[in-house]
Amino acid sequence: MAPELSGGIGGDAAALALKILVAGGFGVGKTTLVGAVSEIRPLRTEEQLSEAGESVDDTGGVDQKTTTTVAMDFGRITIRSGLSLYLFGTPGQDRFWFLWDELSQGALGAVVLADTRRLEDSFPAVDYFEHRRIPFVVAVNCFPGARTYGAHEVSRALDLDRGTPVVLCDARDRDSGKEVLIRLVEYAGRMHTARLLDSVG
Repeated sequence: MAPELSGGIGGDAAALALKILVAGGFGVGKTTLVGAVSEIRPLRTEEQLSEAGESVDDTGGVDQKTTTTVAMDFGRITIRSGLSLYLFGTPGQDRFWFLWDELSQGALGAVVLADTRRLEDSFPAVDYFEHRRIPFVVAVNCFPGARTYGAHEVSRALDLDRGTPVVLCDARDRDSGKEVLIRLVEYAGRMHTARLLDSVG
C-alpha cells in the first residue's frame, strides 16, 4: 500500500495518507500503542495464547499477557489537517514474520517498540528495517518498575546507525504515542529527501 494523494472536498485540498509500521518483540506494546493513538476503533487480529504455543512463545517478563497478534493491528490517526497516518502493527513472533514483507510494502517508515527488560527482542526488527533501508525510530516503552535508560544508552546497546532516533514513551498514552509518530514522520521525511537528492546528484 503506497502513500496516497487524494483530493479533499471539492478537490480544493490534497489529503496525504502515509503508511507506518509498528514493530518489535513479543509483548512489547504494539497493539496497545495502535489502540491508544487510533481515532477509529482499531482492527485487531488477536488470539488467546495456548499451551501449544508455550514451546515457541517466550513469555518471560510478560507473564500477564494472555493474547497475541497473529496477523496485524490497524489504526488511523490524523496528525494535522491533510495528513493522516495508517498504522499497521506487526506480529511479534518469529513464525509470523513472513507477513512483514507484505506489510512493509509502501511504508514511509516504522516504529520499533522496545522494552529495556527484553532489549534483545528488538534486534530482529532493527535488522529488518536497516537491511531494507526503511527509516525507523526506536520507541522505548517505559513499563512500570523497569529500570530507566537514556536514549544514548539504548542506541549503543542496539548498535543503531548514527542518527537513528531513540525516544522514550508510554504506549498507553495517546499524546506520548503521537509524539513518537511525529518524530518518525519528520525523520523519515529527512531520510527520503536526502536519498532523492543523492540520486539526482
